[in-house]
Amino acid sequence: MTFMDKVYTLRTEVHSEGGTAYFISFTDGQGEFYDLEVSEPFFMEFRQMERKNRNLQQSDWRHGEGWDLWDETLYKRAFRVPKSVEELIFDAEQRELLNKAIAALPEIQRRRFLLYHEYDLNYRQIGEMEHCRPQSIRHSVIRAREKIKAEIEKYRAG
Repeated sequence: MTFMDKVYTLRTEVHSEGGTAYFISFTDGQGEFYDLEVSEPFFMEFRQMERKNRNLQQSDWRHGEGWDLWDETLYKRAFRVPKSVEELIFDAEQRELLNKAIAALPEIQRRRFLLYHEYDLNYRQIGEMEHCRPQSIRHSVIRAREKIKAEIEKYRAG
């Protein structure tokens, strides 16, 4: 039985004498229709079972959604969408250009730039390490950044 499909029908009939009749109707495997009158306790138990089954099916349907997801849907829901091959190649080329530009820097600028950007040290911390003012470190890092940008532009143009 699939979600919300029923192969039977439950119904009640109120008689003119004030009594109530309870029925379960269904079609068997050979296609023959049955309309059975049942007792009230059996009918109530059957309705209770029907409710429990419906709740279980709804729960399965809600929680089972993940089983039927396609890769495309999972990619859309992912925090980090996997990159295409072209994007991976482009990123690798960009990293190579950046590494070449950093390698072309003078030793002091390269060290300060890497301490600031790679090791997340601030200008004051680097200044204490190198025994100089934080303003000098800041100026050196800014100049290094400008040189890197110029070097990358040179590689792209050439």
